[in-house]
Amino acid sequence: MIPLQDILPRKNPPIMTWILIFINVMVFFYELSLSPIEREIFFRNWGFMPAKFFDNYFSILIGEPFYRKYLSLITHLFIHGGWLHIIGNMWTLWIFGDNVEDRLGPFRFLLFYLLCGIFATLTHSFIYKNSVIPVVGASGAISGVMGAYFMMYPLARILVVIPIFFFPLLFEIPAFLYLGYWFLIQFYSGLFSLALPGSFGGVAWFAHIGGFIAGAIIYKAFFKKRKIYLDECCIFGSLFDIDKK
Repeated sequence: MIPLQDILPRKNPPIMTWILIFINVMVFFYELSLSPIEREIFFRNWGFMPAKFFDNYFSILIGEPFYRKYLSLITHLFIHGGWLHIIGNMWTLWIFGDNVEDRLGPFRFLLFYLLCGIFATLTHSFIYKNSVIPVVGASGAISGVMGAYFMMYPLARILVVIPIFFFPLLFEIPAFLYLGYWFLIQFYSGLFSLALPGSFGGVAWFAHIGGFIAGAIIYKAFFKKRKIYLDECCIFGSLFDIDKK
């Protein structure tokens, strides 16, 4: 089930969403300009490696600069491992980010996005404290955006496609149904990755889970005050968010 777009208007241009997509794409093109060895060094320097963060002896052993260990909490969010990785993440950010940014405002949205990404990565790292595999990608932060969307616009319609052989099936479903299904997939994949680590490698499932939960919990703290009209509350409002500012 692949999301194509949401049927939810916005009031303002999603400037910060555009900026985030632009930065991610520019960093990816920079990665493509590197040789395979240079790219691996780039990932290890600026991706987030749990062992470097939780094991001080390991950090000292490899000579990791103090500033880079903590800066990688942010920089890893703008690094991607391939075309499918970045296209999938940026497409999802475009679908859900504009409406969340519309509700939070661009600068609050940026702070919210980064905090969700950090929480997502720390959730993954808590499970895999000794991992020396760099974590890269914006999916943890984007999962937080999806969590906020789930809480704010559960009745918004999402246009999705299910490819059946060569015949794509298009239909609309409520946001809470699509996002709830997506979260369950991440949750059970994460559990199976612990039971069968060789079969579910390469994806930071617990980062997705942690980011989604973080976004669903902290989104209200980033609300900007604005007037909410009756028709918006009735049509697009949240079942959970009834005391809007």
